[in-house]
Amino acid sequence: MIVKAARLAVANLFAPETRSAFWKVIGLTLLMLIGLWFLITGTFSEFTLPWLAGFFPEMPEWAGVAGFLFAILASIALAFGLAFLIAPISVLIAGFFLDDVAEAIERDHYPGGPTGRALSLRDSLPHTIKFLGVVILGNLLAFSLLWVPVVNLVAFFTVNAYLLSREFFEFAAMRYHSPEEARQLRSRYGTTVFMAGLLVAGFLAIPLLNILTPLFAAGLMVHLHQMIAQKDPEISLQPGPATT
Repeated sequence: MIVKAARLAVANLFAPETRSAFWKVIGLTLLMLIGLWFLITGTFSEFTLPWLAGFFPEMPEWAGVAGFLFAILASIALAFGLAFLIAPISVLIAGFFLDDVAEAIERDHYPGGPTGRALSLRDSLPHTIKFLGVVILGNLLAFSLLWVPVVNLVAFFTVNAYLLSREFFEFAAMRYHSPEEARQLRSRYGTTVFMAGLLVAGFLAIPLLNILTPLFAAGLMVHLHQMIAQKDPEISLQPGPATT
């Protein structure tokens, strides 16, 4: 079930019905990263360099070499910093398109059942913020344990698998159930949801491709929720009226 849901989620990334969200997430994420690059480098050139030069009114010979090396190190640090921000920024942007992706999957892959309701702004905004916090926390944890072999990988996959699977599965379930019912359903199938979360954590660990993590995670959990509902007669997929 998990493998099938993952395979369908990957296919959905490039499917015509979700292609619009795919390009919006990539395009807006890259634009924001480029904007941050120019903002930071512009601020550095306009304020930081003149401030440093103020310490050396008469520039000593070694200061030019030191400044050159400092600029190289600063560029490398900035590049790593922006690479760290790829996943959080993509999560923030994708949060506005996840309902569109979920609706397309439900409509095209499960035509025999009802389509879930889009979350209201009041419900979706906290979830988007939680998605963002989860990804930042997971990446900070991985970064803090970067030089601890094995432990860093175990911590990264365990923490991200749990947090991401919880948030994205409840997102998919809340299109049909109340928040409390969604949490209970996630708890009932906790092992299955966590195992699916390991695939999401693996996707997050792939450089550059991790820009698509929220779309993959949302698709995976929408499929997983639908498959669980088909197997469990106690689960009723009856969404209420759409809210705004």
